[in-house]
Amino acid sequence: MEKKKSNVLAIAIMFFLFAMISFVTGLQNPFGVIVKSQFGASNFLSQLGNAANFIAYAVMGLPAGLILSKKGYKFTALAAVLVGLVGVGITFLSGVVESFGVYLLGAFVSGFSMCMLNTVVNPMLNTLGGGGNRGNQLIQWGGSCNSLAATICPVLVGYLIGNAANAKISDANPALFIAMAIFALAFIIIFFSDIPEPDLEAAKEAPAKSGIGDEVKGALSYRHFIFGIIAIFLYVGVEVGIPNFVNLYMTSSAINIAAGVAGTIVGMYWFLMLVGRLVGASIGGKVSSRSMMLVVSCAALVLLVLGMIFGDSAQVPFPAFKDLRFTMETIPLGVVFFVLCGLCTSVMWGAIFNLAVEGLGKYTSIASGLFMVMVCGGGILPLVQGAVADATSYLTSYIVVILAVLYLLWYTLMGSKPAKK
Repeated sequence: MEKKKSNVLAIAIMFFLFAMISFVTGLQNPFGVIVKSQFGASNFLSQLGNAANFIAYAVMGLPAGLILSKKGYKFTALAAVLVGLVGVGITFLSGVVESFGVYLLGAFVSGFSMCMLNTVVNPMLNTLGGGGNRGNQLIQWGGSCNSLAATICPVLVGYLIGNAANAKISDANPALFIAMAIFALAFIIIFFSDIPEPDLEAAKEAPAKSGIGDEVKGALSYRHFIFGIIAIFLYVGVEVGIPNFVNLYMTSSAINIAAGVAGTIVGMYWFLMLVGRLVGASIGGKVSSRSMMLVVSCAALVLLVLGMIFGDSAQVPFPAFKDLRFTMETIPLGVVFFVLCGLCTSVMWGAIFNLAVEGLGKYTSIASGLFMVMVCGGGILPLVQGAVADATSYLTSYIVVILAVLYLLWYTLMGSKPAKK
């Protein structure tokens, strides 16, 4: 009974951390609009904060996996929360000194924290669920908390900055203060909580003789894991790129939708991810990760193609918030199709992670670290998309996303079958 209660508390804490990851990461979406205004950044440069946030994963992924395997879940989570507090604090200072370089540093340091938190929550929930469908189900529930925070973030910051043409980082200070307060609260809760350490206890009973190199080599000896980390690289780029460029597209001079309204429409993308994850979590115990991925990958391809085809050829009413009131705003039809992709990207993270670590056993902790390294795709792919947008158009840039989703479909059908090299 005590073990069951401990597991419930541990699961609740992991859900809380899942939400933290999304809120802080989500700040880079509306901040892309802000830096275009404040520093005159191009589409490419507007994605550098997002890139810094995710490239930090490439630097911290393996160290985070090593810290987790040696120090356990609680120590890693506490360290991650402290680093996050520092990162958001630096972002706040960038508004005070009005420096693009300091802003990028804040995004980079925050990325360290997000990487460490991700390294903790995914294997922890998968372990607490016993792996398989149940492990995927818990990750989907955690992802629902992640999406809820992601829904709130662009709406809140969009409201704070108001007119995109005059936006400054300092306008978003209330959101930064909220993030810092949540980090401080999270540290207190985790510090006084008893979090199970199954992997750490197992290591004490049977100390591993292999070093970090051997662990990495062991994880990479699984063919489906290698394809899986490539899949997560592309997936995170897809998840981030779709809403980021919807925001830039709507606030551009061609469409000219107010930043506050555009933020609520982007928030709808994350809200649909919340809906999708709630559905995924509800059926996750019965429907396999492979089946989920097959359905959502095909649906995403259809929606992305329709978004590119229809573009701004027609205007349709869409729910949004304006001046704290619910309203129906007229937006391009193509944007509607892009926003609907949130339903598809919703379950991909948990499903890919579940498929990639299947059968890895003792290599799961280091595999989680390698997984986090490849999350840098969330910074690199939007940079590529931004370069394409600068050279062509916002709509044409979505071909980058389509190519990535095609790989995810291949991984689902072929590359995810468990096998050693």
